[in-house]
Amino acid sequence: MNHFFNQLNRDLKQTDEALPKLILDHNAFQQNLAYVAQKFKIATHLKPRLVVKSLACLELIKSCSQYLDTQRFMVFHYPQLLPVIENFSASDILFGKPMPVSLVRHFYAHHTQWQDSHIQWLVDTPNRLEQYLEIAQLYAVRLKINIEIDVGLHRGGVSSVHDLTLILKLIEQYPEHLEFTGLMGYDAHVTKLPSMVKKAEVAFQESQDIYQNFIEIIQQQFPSLWHVELCLNGGGSPSFSFHVKHSVCNDMSFGSMLLKPSDFDSESLSILKPALWIATPVLKVLPFTQIPSLPLLNKFLPHKNKALFVYGGYWMADYVYPEGIHPHALYGRSSNQEMVNVPKHTAIAVDDFVFLRPTQSETIIPQFAQLYCYEKRAFKTWETFRE
Repeated sequence: MNHFFNQLNRDLKQTDEALPKLILDHNAFQQNLAYVAQKFKIATHLKPRLVVKSLACLELIKSCSQYLDTQRFMVFHYPQLLPVIENFSASDILFGKPMPVSLVRHFYAHHTQWQDSHIQWLVDTPNRLEQYLEIAQLYAVRLKINIEIDVGLHRGGVSSVHDLTLILKLIEQYPEHLEFTGLMGYDAHVTKLPSMVKKAEVAFQESQDIYQNFIEIIQQQFPSLWHVELCLNGGGSPSFSFHVKHSVCNDMSFGSMLLKPSDFDSESLSILKPALWIATPVLKVLPFTQIPSLPLLNKFLPHKNKALFVYGGYWMADYVYPEGIHPHALYGRSSNQEMVNVPKHTAIAVDDFVFLRPTQSETIIPQFAQLYCYEKRAFKTWETFRE
């Protein structure tokens, strides 16, 4: 990667604004897309669904949608709903978490032109469905309802036959206002458990067995609600490799792995390449670090590192270049002008850039107004879903 960062540094120094920038390595991104597309060609039992929060930039989402030939999206953040509806005419939207009833009311009160959009509202309890039913009756609409089920993550959702039955009976009772569209069971725990507690393969199969049990309850007890077009959503970037081999689901959500921030470093995703970076300019270069009010410590420390002060800092990201770059444990962190150390022999000057790798994409992308798509030594500027 040294050559990549050295060239990127030179190209960034030719741009107009020496500000912290969020960089998309287009080549790595395209390689990740190609890998995922190939997997879905084999995994014909699954349809891809893009997670909007993890790709929070319209042009980035468009690129993924076109390459993977999908307009299925999972939305977690209400402000990101309209940009998707407005830009994808055939969008099929599944909320990834239950929305407060006030937001559902806001949507149907203020966006009547989109009330026929294909939106699956996620419900986790009978009480929430009752709230949604009131909205459907108030605005004379028929809400598409997807049920969140607990497949082992224990983050909420339906975990009992009793609650599932209550929800499905209510849907049956009000067919003019409620339509059952499927299930959603997130299994992020599968690859996060220590192997000494439970192997990932075992945890995955257990989560699949739970999912299958819910399916069978619907088929046996609510045959009028069952049909082959139901959206049986599951998985995510961490469990992608399991689902593409075999899954009771027919709908697979993912997003982060296309950019591969460091939280998604795993053996199962090792073939994917990091494609998202933060570049920030160096403001000051000092020969060594001086700790305030500790003159003796400053005098006798070996001073093996230079001290750099950079523009910004303290992102959810790890410094990766130049080699050996790291924050100072005693000096502390700063989001305004962070001090970092580099080995004394490092050739670096004011106005050079240092590089960080985000730990997550969903947190980092909205912190930057633009995403700079870097391809063939040129930059294209894409607007993000800035918060």
